[in-house]
Order: sequence, then structure tokens, then C-alpha cells
Amino acid sequence: MNIVLQDDSIKIIGIELRTSNENGVAFQEIPPFWQKFYAENMLDKIPNKIADDIYAVYTKFDHEGVNNTGMYSLIIGCPVNNLDAIPASLTSCIIPASQYAIFPLEDNSPEKVGVKWQEIWQLSDGNKEFDSRRSYVAEFEHYAPSGGIDIHIGLKPS
Repeated sequence: MNIVLQDDSIKIIGIELRTSNENGVAFQEIPPFWQKFYAENMLDKIPNKIADDIYAVYTKFDHEGVNNTGMYSLIIGCPVNNLDAIPASLTSCIIPASQYAIFPLEDNSPEKVGVKWQEIWQLSDGNKEFDSRRSYVAEFEHYAPSGGIDIHIGLKPS
């Protein structure tokens, strides 16, 4: 885990799923949602795209700023230069400029993302100092075209 300051916000346009971690619901709903993203060729439908990087943003938490219990949104999309003219089938979000704890994964290993999330949750459960620093505003997976994958956990200003 590295902690970095992301100086600029990132505008994302993509598709949205409302889900919850309760009773493993997210683990059932998220894989088909990814399949939908690719099957419907969403990369080509996103306007104002500035890169082919893919972001999976966890945001709009029911208990924003407190924890990730309850419902939240997963928005899978791409970075854009503006949020103008968003097609009706898509949505947007802004990843705020903030400090982030970054958890890298092995390149080209999206099948290991769920395991890494479980490690992060165990870290939060076992390390109350780390958990108290989490902002619960925006957490995201960044998939670089080169195959790199990182999970970013938003942190409160220190």
C-alpha cells in the first residue's frame, strides 16, 4: 500500500449499478455488470473520452463519510474532459482530488480484484486507525490499457 495525493479530480462517464455488500449481493451482481459493460461495447459509447483507462468507482454510499454499509453505486466507465451531453443510458461521477491509499495488483489479473478487496476489508476491520482514515466518498479500481490494476481507497485529509 502506498499513500499518494491525487491533485486533480477525475470526471467519469459510464454505467451505474446500485448494490450492497450485505449477504454477498455485490459479489453476485458485479460480475454480470462487468459483462454488460463489455457486451454492450460501452467504451465506444462514452462521449468526451480522454483515455481508454477503465475506472470502476464505488460511490454514493448510503452512509457517505462513515462506512460502506447499505447501498452504494458502482460506476464503470472512462475518464472524460467534461460532463456535457451524457447519453440517457449513461451516468457520471467525479472522483475527488484527495489522498488515496493505493493497493496494486499483478498486471492483467482482474480475477484477483475480489481477493484484494477482501484483504482491504480485513485491513479495515483489524486496523481501526486505517479504517478511521477512510473517507467513504469514492473508492475505485483503475484498469490501465497496459494491464496495470490498482485499487484506490479515498482517505480523509490528514
